[in-house]
Amino acid sequence: MGELKMQEMSLPALFEQARNIHTIASESSVDRDLVKKGCELLRQCEEMISKLGLFSLNETKDDISTANLKYILVPYYLADLTGKIAEDGRIKVLKASQAKLKEFISFCETMELVPEEEMETSKQGGASNTFADRRAKKIARFKCQRAAESKLLELKERKERRGRSTKASALSTPVVSGEDDVLDDDGDEEREAWLTTISLALSKAFDLLEMLNKEEEMLSAIKEKQLQDGEKEFSQLVLDERTKKVETWHRDAAARAPYTKPAAPITCATFAQDVIEGRANVSQAHEHKHKPLIFGPASVVGRNPTTEREKIAAQVFQPHYRLATMSIEEAGLTEMNMMNEWQERNVKLMEEANSSWHRDAPKLRPGEEDEEDDDAAQDKARAWDDWKDDNPRGAGNKKLTPCG
Repeated sequence: MGELKMQEMSLPALFEQARNIHTIASESSVDRDLVKKGCELLRQCEEMISKLGLFSLNETKDDISTANLKYILVPYYLADLTGKIAEDGRIKVLKASQAKLKEFISFCETMELVPEEEMETSKQGGASNTFADRRAKKIARFKCQRAAESKLLELKERKERRGRSTKASALSTPVVSGEDDVLDDDGDEEREAWLTTISLALSKAFDLLEMLNKEEEMLSAIKEKQLQDGEKEFSQLVLDERTKKVETWHRDAAARAPYTKPAAPITCATFAQDVIEGRANVSQAHEHKHKPLIFGPASVVGRNPTTEREKIAAQVFQPHYRLATMSIEEAGLTEMNMMNEWQERNVKLMEEANSSWHRDAPKLRPGEEDEEDDDAAQDKARAWDDWKDDNPRGAGNKKLTPCG
């Protein structure tokens, strides 16, 4: 019932209820169920904001309407409430809270809401991590938080005074001329109040992120120390647990084997369409035989012609193009077999290329070393040189030259 009510609620109602839970949780300790309810409300807000597309990365704070400014705080409220959940897996909770805080800070940086001092500090990283720098940074954030809280209090008192004066003037004499100015002042003050609230949340988010990082480091160190102290017992427990898990998996796999035997792949488009439309079952046997279209008189169609007369009659009204001799599926299977044979042949060629007899230089037969010293070869080479000396290049084409 609670989930149905949350789904029926509007975004402003969801945000207001979650904000009230966050205020109560910040001022005093509350039970875990209320904190989880606030987290669920904020997740519902995030989902609705994403579906409605209220924010864009191409916008800045000036492009966002006053009514939608407050929804920027949803990740911060969710991170703060998530950090207050007390569970056994505390490190997991800390990581989830840190992720939401980083998301909130990153979005505010895109919207140009992060102060320049914090931007410079984040760019420097751990370059200035001395005690004096950390102290100065904490003091600056504390002053910023105090200034934002004072400004919010002043805006709240100003709004209350205006409300009282408006109510008193309405009771005495209605003022028509100044109503628009009052509405404009209310809109400007509301926008200023939400921007100040976001600035205050940003300052708290930086402090909260540092605190969560330190807590995670401490818990990780404690866990590592515990693992080192009880390493032998821990390793034996892990080994027993893994052995039990593997045995269970093999036993279940053996029991499921008769029912999970994979069916042969469907390579026939017609049979696949029959399976999809429910006319055939996957387990049915199917031969991928091509049935060519038979043209001719209706008396011959549907049976093989036996006599010469039937064969001639079956050839009547034949198409002007060649009929297919195999189906697309059979052609695909044939090409697949050809590719498999080609790959096997390539594997054999690669094995032969990498073998020793192929890499070794060919050995010369006995007597080939003295081939250059052969007298006949020398005589042949000398005769060829003499012939080239007697017949220079182009000597036989002198009659073709115009001035020869």
